[in-house]
Amino acid sequence: MKVTIYTDGAARGNPDGPGGYGAVVQFVDTKGTLHEREYSAGYKKTTNNRMELMAAIAGLEALIKPCQVELVSDSKYLVDAFQKDWINGWQKKNWKKADGGAVKNVDLWKRLLAAMKPHQVQFVWVKGHDGHPENERCDRLATAAADGEDLLEDTGAFSTQEETVEKK
Repeated sequence: MKVTIYTDGAARGNPDGPGGYGAVVQFVDTKGTLHEREYSAGYKKTTNNRMELMAAIAGLEALIKPCQVELVSDSKYLVDAFQKDWINGWQKKNWKKADGGAVKNVDLWKRLLAAMKPHQVQFVWVKGHDGHPENERCDRLATAAADGEDLLEDTGAFSTQEETVEKK
């Protein structure tokens, strides 16, 4: 099955304010009917990059069987990690960047990789805030979640890479 997942993340007062993510999952069934689901959540204290990753994770974790996925994001951080193959280098170097510094958000990168495992995923970058209908929709979901009530705790935010790796 072919699925398209549109994603966006938002953070107010980045890097330590409230944030949220939005994802829209779309597929067309054998009868030609478009099916859509929206996913979003808000967090008390997080970063924009974490919310970009969470949007992709939420969309992928919503899939119940292996799919061919086109994941569309305005996050160069997310898309470049796969299109430029940073992710494999980071893993080979035990989550260190080329400059030797620690990769941030290791907990979410690992969760994203696990969510991708049963699927064939292609990452596509779109320019944010440029009138792309689904990207704008995800932005509205993400900002509404960030501004909402009953915000969740982002337990991995602001932990060090070493702490996250030790929690394997």
